Amino acid sequence: MKTNIKHFLFLVFLFSVFGVDGAVGTPASPTDILRPTLQGMIDAIRDPALAGAEKKEERRRKIMEIASRGFDFTEMSRRVLGRTWQKISQEEREQFTQLFIKLLENTYVGKLEGYSGQEIIYKDERIKGKKAAVLTLVKHDGAAPFPVSYVMLNNGKGWQVYDLNIEGVSFLRNYRDQFKSILRKNKFAGLVKVLEEKNASFITGTGAAQ
Repeated sequence: MKTNIKHFLFLVFLFSVFGVDGAVGTPASPTDILRPTLQGMIDAIRDPALAGAEKKEERRRKIMEIASRGFDFTEMSRRVLGRTWQKISQEEREQFTQLFIKLLENTYVGKLEGYSGQEIIYKDERIKGKKAAVLTLVKHDGAAPFPVSYVMLNNGKGWQVYDLNIEGVSFLRNYRDQFKSILRKNKFAGLVKVLEEKNASFITGTGAAQ
């Protein structure tokens, strides 16, 4: 399951943001809600008490717990499966969601543990009904800045991210295309097997972040 290297960078972007507080008495904007979550993730990675291989499981658990406040993993899972989501049982939905979350943890958070820093420039915030996009420019290793948009949904729990667009490329669409190919050949059970094997490969040390 090869992905563009920029999909690795999307979590690098996440861990490069500095938090701010919204004005008292003013409804929090999508950006105001997103930033504290990202700062908490940064703090967990940099926490000396969570450093080192022996603290990996505890560190990852803390990072993903914080991430779940700002990212709607169920919505991500529903959208990445497309029509298949409607065809499977609630138990299968929960199974897939957990496998997908674990894949994100293994691939992206694993890479970020070697975090070196990025510069994020907040450009704009666009809200249309229950959807919003937080628009940023990312500077990386002296290269020309490129745009990253955090796509958010007000899902009843407040604003949460469900997709990212990196230079116009949707993170979810990329995974959806990969999964669609597997589903076409091997159905839902085949996709579950692929995800289980992929996640297991990280435990054995044979997995490569993509």
